[in-house]
Amino acid sequence: MDDPRIPDELPAARRKQPEQPAEQDIDRAFQLAHVARGRARAPYSGFTVGAALLTDNGELFPGCNVENASYGLTLCAERAAIAGWTAATDPGERSEVALVVIVTGADQPTAPCGACRQWLVEFAPDATVMAESAIGERRTWTVRDLLPDPFDGESLGAGAPTSP
Repeated sequence: MDDPRIPDELPAARRKQPEQPAEQDIDRAFQLAHVARGRARAPYSGFTVGAALLTDNGELFPGCNVENASYGLTLCAERAAIAGWTAATDPGERSEVALVVIVTGADQPTAPCGACRQWLVEFAPDATVMAESAIGERRTWTVRDLLPDPFDGESLGAGAPTSP
């Protein structure tokens, strides 16, 4: 028996496809993420992370991980950058997030954790996400690559937020 609450087909991507930022903007974002990583507080894991968020009008916002003895209260670099962007910009004048970059000391590029993926869906659904390893190897994803079937405002029946 068919359930009327479940569509026969899942809708195509709900949002526009992101435009790749210019190489010089990507480089600026990675430079800022490296600076942020140097300021990270990771006394328990030793795993320092820097991030930078680039808006479609060229603004950059850094973030770094800030650990807490209660690991669940740790703030990841990506979420710190999103929080900084949110705090620094007027909701009515906020530009879209075009790019989020992440740098770590790992041998391979490190994708965002699950909590950060959820935040990216909410605040930067059209962004490109790039990660860089300690040896400069880079990997690129879209937010939908990282979390293809998200729990979001539409899941709640509320639709997309009016302001990220």
